[in-house]
Amino acid sequence: MGTREGGYAVGRLRREQIVTAATELFSRVGYRHATVLELAQAAGISRTGLLHHFSSKEALLEAVLQRRDVEDTARLAPAQTDETGLTALAALVDLARYNASRPQLVALFAVLSAEASAPDHPAHDYFVQRYRRTVEGARRSLCRAERAGLLAAGVDPSRQARALVALMDGLQVQWLLSPDDVDMAEEVRQQVQQLLTVPLPGSD
Repeated sequence: MGTREGGYAVGRLRREQIVTAATELFSRVGYRHATVLELAQAAGISRTGLLHHFSSKEALLEAVLQRRDVEDTARLAPAQTDETGLTALAALVDLARYNASRPQLVALFAVLSAEASAPDHPAHDYFVQRYRRTVEGARRSLCRAERAGLLAAGVDPSRQARALVALMDGLQVQWLLSPDDVDMAEEVRQQVQQLLTVPLPGSD
């Protein structure tokens, strides 16, 4: 039993190493231009070895995207229980700050989201659904703030939710191009603060 469990642990570690290597390669050249052989070489294994862990390049892409979703969900989930919406809105600022510590994933999503605008891209449906979930999550947080009387007059939660998500994505591209000139967390914090009548949690 111990040997089998050890084998599973080694297999999981190898899969994580492959996903990490694929994240870096996809972020540099995109999904379409990365070959299975290049992905295997980046991970330091044979093409056959890579396909043993992931049946196709598309399956590997799904694993790469799932890793970020798991990380982001874990960071944002606790804030969803706040009935005022303020904790969830502050969590967006924290997420922007955290993203500055993982440039490869930020680059990956910048590249893939543009590529995936093509309907035949394997990640097209993923990004369509992800944007819907993200915008809806921001809208619900703003609606909770509105019900609590904390939203500024005239703010439309639906419109501002979409604008907020667009701001975060746009900032990521600008930050990738010139990281020393863009403070993603501060820009997001200021934008969210303008929508509220009370200080955002964590603000000075």
